[in-house]
Amino acid sequence: MFTNEPASTIFPKIMPSTLTTTVQASSRLDLPKQAAASYDGDRFFWSYTEEPHRTRRQAIIKAHPGVIKLCGPEPLTKYFVLAVVALQITCAVYLRNTPVLSLKYVLAVYVIGATANQNLFLAIHEISHNLAFKAPLANRLFAVFANLPIGVPYSAAFRPYHLTHHKSLGVDGLDTDLPTSLEAFFLDSVLGKAFFCTFQILFYALRPMMVYHLPLTRIHLFNIVAQLSFDYLLLRYAGGRALAYLIMSSFLAGSLHPCAGHFIAEHYVFDPQPKSAKEANDLVPVPETFSYYGPLNMLTYNVGLHNEHHDFPAIPWTRLPALHEMAKDYYAGLPHHKSWTWVIWHFIWDKEVGLWCRVKRNEGGRKVGGWREDELGSNERKGAGIPGVK
Repeated sequence: MFTNEPASTIFPKIMPSTLTTTVQASSRLDLPKQAAASYDGDRFFWSYTEEPHRTRRQAIIKAHPGVIKLCGPEPLTKYFVLAVVALQITCAVYLRNTPVLSLKYVLAVYVIGATANQNLFLAIHEISHNLAFKAPLANRLFAVFANLPIGVPYSAAFRPYHLTHHKSLGVDGLDTDLPTSLEAFFLDSVLGKAFFCTFQILFYALRPMMVYHLPLTRIHLFNIVAQLSFDYLLLRYAGGRALAYLIMSSFLAGSLHPCAGHFIAEHYVFDPQPKSAKEANDLVPVPETFSYYGPLNMLTYNVGLHNEHHDFPAIPWTRLPALHEMAKDYYAGLPHHKSWTWVIWHFIWDKEVGLWCRVKRNEGGRKVGGWREDELGSNERKGAGIPGVK
């Protein structure tokens, strides 16, 4: 369930008094006339403040300087990736003679395959922040390897889009995690939201290319060639059902699967005003990121600790719980989720929640990616969000 605990002790620490408030272009909050003129008919939450993570990161570093020591690669990541890749290839080969519509095949795809490929999605997410190896190139190549059981090449394209999401959180036209107005308008119903949740993996795969295009680099080409070669070899030596197992696993990993709840839980706003603000009849910034504290974090590289991750993208999954404990005074009062399954259910059925419920800003941030390969090192540090690097 969603817990919206008092945030009065948190927001004063992280929001400078000089910043203006966040407003939403809908009936829930009063909208200034100048904003109404710009966003008529737009029901997103439009913010005129700096995104909160940089501010909170600076406050945490000042209060807990030792947090810097938590940054850096996690050696365990590569072993977990190797194990899951081996598991998926083994399952694919094992099911090569099993009918696709049989109960055995379908259960294997949903229970094992979808969970494993969601794990690989989030392994690639982790690797995109240079948290598997110290060398940037090693991370790029290893992400391509982790991509193999997913069936379609995406790791090279995911990285710059995702790092831009971090550097440009909520910025319209840059943050491709944001739904477009077209999506929000046409899917603003129970059936529309159910369709979105069922096919959300396709929205996340195709939307970035509709927002802006990335230059095709050598790592993109390598990702494509490696993936198509792997798919061809699997198809030739294990058959179509083996490859279908991997493709179906990827689809269900981003569909109506418990682990897929993290896509919605991370940044969709389920309640625009913290409880303390309602009681005080006050207006505070709408929260933009929400953590999840539950058992599925064990299967998903602790991606549920999402406020913690956005505050310190250079801290690997194994040390995010330590960050939470070290800076608990900054995280304990933030609204968070306790169930990803409940998130999906609530998102679909609650008429007050939908694709419009995202915080947007129309300026700030920057695009990551497209630099020359000989500049990779310095830009990698900037893209990784290492404390002290702007």
